[in-house]
Amino acid sequence: MSERREFSGGMKGKNLRYLDDNKNTPSATTRTGFLLLEHFSLPAFTQVLDTLVTANLLRPRLFTSRTFGLHEGEVVSDLGLVIRPDAKLELPDLKALDLLVICGGYRTELNTHEALTTLLTTAADLGIALAGLWNGAWFLGMAGLLEGYRCAIHPEHRPALAELSKITHVTSEPFVVDRDRLTASSPSGAFHMALEWIKGLHDKALVEGIEDILSFEESRYRRIKPSRHLSVSAPLKEVVKLMDANLEEPLEMEQLALYAGRSRRQIERLFKEQLGTTPQRYYLELRITEARRLLQHTELSQVEVLVACGFVSPSHFSKCYSSYFGYRPSKEKRLVK
Repeated sequence: MSERREFSGGMKGKNLRYLDDNKNTPSATTRTGFLLLEHFSLPAFTQVLDTLVTANLLRPRLFTSRTFGLHEGEVVSDLGLVIRPDAKLELPDLKALDLLVICGGYRTELNTHEALTTLLTTAADLGIALAGLWNGAWFLGMAGLLEGYRCAIHPEHRPALAELSKITHVTSEPFVVDRDRLTASSPSGAFHMALEWIKGLHDKALVEGIEDILSFEESRYRRIKPSRHLSVSAPLKEVVKLMDANLEEPLEMEQLALYAGRSRRQIERLFKEQLGTTPQRYYLELRITEARRLLQHTELSQVEVLVACGFVSPSHFSKCYSSYFGYRPSKEKRLVK
C-alpha cells in the first residue's frame, strides 16, 4: 500500500479526529483546576471545560480537570444550579495543578478573602498559570498577581479592578492571554481564551479541530468554513472562499486567478508562504474533507457525494480518499440513522 498523505494548509485540524497519526504521539498531561466561587458563571466555566474535554477527544489524555470550592459542600451557580465540587481547595492541592481557573460571575461578590489570596500567591510562587473568568480577574488583582499584565474582566467590574490594581492594563477585550495569566469577560471570551492557551501548548491543528467540532452546525449539507484561527491575508481568504463556494465544479487555476483579481503566480506564492502547500492540494483537501462530512452526516450515496465534491469518477474518488484516511470511502462510518 502506498504511503499515506498528510493533510496540510489548515485541513489537518478539520480531520484530526479521523486520523490515527496523532494517537501514537505521547504528550504531557496538563492538569487544570477550577475554583468555583459562589454564583460563578456556569456558561463561562462549561465553555472552558468543554474545550478541554474536546481536546481529549482528539488527542486522549492531554488534559485532566478537577473542581474545587473555597469551603466544603455545594456551590450555587449563576443559573441557580447547585454544583458539588470535587474537593475544598487546600494548599497541597496546588502541587498537582498546572493551571488554576478562578470562576466568578455577575453576582459573585468582590470580597477580600485572606485564604483565597494565600492560595493564589502560593500558586503563583509554584509557577502555576492563573486564569480568571467573568470577574475572576478581580481576585487575581486583589492578590497583586496582575501587575504588569494585560487582562479582561466583565465591564460591570472593570472600574473596580482598575482602581484596585493601577499597574494592571485592564482592557475591554473579551479575553486576554498574557504569558501565564489568562482572563475572560464572558462565556464566548472563555471559549476563545481556552483555545488560545491550548494553541500555545500544542499546535494550530488541535485548535482548529476543537473549534471545528464545537462550532459544528446541525445542517445536513453544511459547507466547510475556514477556521477563524486560520491566519491568512485578505487576498488568500478570498481565494479560499471561492474554492469553498465551488466544490461541485472545481474552478481551474486560471478561473480562480481571474475571479480573485490575482495572477496565478501570486496565488501560488500566497498558498506556499501562508499555508505551506499548493492551491491544487488545498482545493483537493477541502473537497476530501467535505466528502468525509457528507458521508458521515448525510444519507447521500457515495456516488452523490463524489459528484457533490467534484470528483470525476468513483475510482478517482476512492483513490484520493484512501490516500488520506487509509480506507475506502465505502468503509466510512455513517453517523446518521
